[in-house]
Amino acid sequence: MKEIDYAAPATLTEATALLARKGARALAGGTDLIVQVRENRRDAELLVDLKNIAELNTLRFDAKEGLVLGAAVPCYRIAEHPDVRKRYPGLGDGVALIGGVQIQSRASVGGNLCNASPAADSIPALIALGASAVIATPSGTRDLIPVEKFCTGPGRTILGPGELLVHLHLPPPAPNSSSAYLRFIPRKEMDIAVVGVGVALALNDNRTACVFARIALGAVGPTPLLVPEAGAALAGRPLAEADLERAAELAQAQALPISDMRGSADYRRHLVGVLVKRALRIALQRVKGG
Repeated sequence: MKEIDYAAPATLTEATALLARKGARALAGGTDLIVQVRENRRDAELLVDLKNIAELNTLRFDAKEGLVLGAAVPCYRIAEHPDVRKRYPGLGDGVALIGGVQIQSRASVGGNLCNASPAADSIPALIALGASAVIATPSGTRDLIPVEKFCTGPGRTILGPGELLVHLHLPPPAPNSSSAYLRFIPRKEMDIAVVGVGVALALNDNRTACVFARIALGAVGPTPLLVPEAGAALAGRPLAEADLERAAELAQAQALPISDMRGSADYRRHLVGVLVKRALRIALQRVKGG
């Protein structure tokens, strides 16, 4: 069995120096990485445990600043956080689907993002909510990289040697706004999404028309996708059934699914349309329901 070194830095400076080494891998929850290393799908000579770094364990909400979500915060803390549940319900929807109870105590949204699976459950919701990433580097920080630009391919991100995700920033929710995330899986639970859809929208003051909307897709391309055309088509519209249908069609047109053992490309494209409409209805109902 191959020997792997282990380090648990207490500061970002220590962590970036360690991660600059050849074969170093960042470890937050480890629910993906440990399995991948064991199955020889990822090589690792050094595991850099990030859980002792204070900045990566931050979880706070401010009405003016928004939500700051540290990269190592475990999923159960996020799913149970009252401000997430009230103000960012789409994120709560996605986080609650990441594994079972045991996984929830270890896995993190930061790790889910850095694993860069096209089918990750948290990423479409983050994109829809306008989340940005703050990245530590050996020479400082790179601020507010939009999450839709973070993943560059299956299992690949913009992170270079010595770089790590510090936290995610979600802007404060607009008035009369809400969000939702839905996925389709062939089994009842603990499965990989065949298609995932995250949406966020805001209505005008009298809640009769859409002010803006963002729609993101998972498992239908090499990375999770923002579909700006679909969201833009809803602006100024009353969100009648015809409006939802139009947004769904635009989302389907931008999807780039493949056929595999879990579903054909045509089936996935059909599911995009179904889930976009359903998620928009849920977000709309959440706004109108207060």
